[in-house]
Amino acid sequence: MNISVVIPLLNEQESLPELHTWITKVMQAHSYTYEILFIDDGSTDNSWKIISELAAADTHVHGLRFLTNYGKSQALHAGFAAALGDVVITMDADLQDNPEEIPALFQMITADGYDLVSGWKKKRFDDVVTKNLPSKLFNWAARRTSGLDLNDFNCGLKAYKNQVVKNIEVSGEMHRYIPVLAKNAGFRKIGEKVVKHQARKYGETKFGMERFINGFLDLITIWFLSRFGKRPMHLFGAMGSVMFVIGFFAAGFIGINKLIRLYSDLPTIRVTDNPWFYIALTTMIIGTQLFLAGFLGEIILRTKNNEPRYKIAEETN
Repeated sequence: MNISVVIPLLNEQESLPELHTWITKVMQAHSYTYEILFIDDGSTDNSWKIISELAAADTHVHGLRFLTNYGKSQALHAGFAAALGDVVITMDADLQDNPEEIPALFQMITADGYDLVSGWKKKRFDDVVTKNLPSKLFNWAARRTSGLDLNDFNCGLKAYKNQVVKNIEVSGEMHRYIPVLAKNAGFRKIGEKVVKHQARKYGETKFGMERFINGFLDLITIWFLSRFGKRPMHLFGAMGSVMFVIGFFAAGFIGINKLIRLYSDLPTIRVTDNPWFYIALTTMIIGTQLFLAGFLGEIILRTKNNEPRYKIAEETN
């Protein structure tokens, strides 16, 4: 199979028939073998009913419905697990991603040898204050932190080799950082393509300003995981050891200084009346806690069980 199109969605009943028709037209025009995977992330409208009708009429359509809303990352994870195509295309269901971009993305993966190609919505039709400016700041921070020279990390329109989607773990809200996850997994040829962005035709966006706050927090998380996710002792153990040593020598200095002053018959105070003693003691305690955090992290890493992050209610085809 040439292409799997993975489409996570939440309450997009109006756009689904049009999107299906558009994708089908593109696929047939280029004679691709394909499948369309609609992942219903707990919609409360008639989205699943429409997906079921599309699947009954078209064997290329496969539907998967979550029991409740688990988030876009979990929907992509489920879609990636089910995808059979040599190239996997992800896109949003709101018609803001243009299916006409699929052939060029497919070509970049199959002919140009890219592992992953991320879309770049260079010209956007979103609100400048609430979306465009925060998005530019977010992407700048992501570039600086990840080392990937991409202009639009959060674009839903992306293309992947099948091998890539089978070897990355998309959890939490990490769908924004799939290129970073792919890089950390060892896939180095990651490119970008300018794609058309279209104004939303139906409904309202499901993401508010809080997504940028969450995005920056997730950016810190993925930076930490990429650097120390498999060796937490290297960070917490090192920090804890340094702090403990500093506190230990500071406490030793306070004690030795008191003994010298006593020996020389110089005025002195009790060790417990010296504020620096408590600073040294606190430093030693924090150092010990950080060391233990690294130690426990290593134990958890080696004993954790991979539990499912979502429950599937129904499937079609």
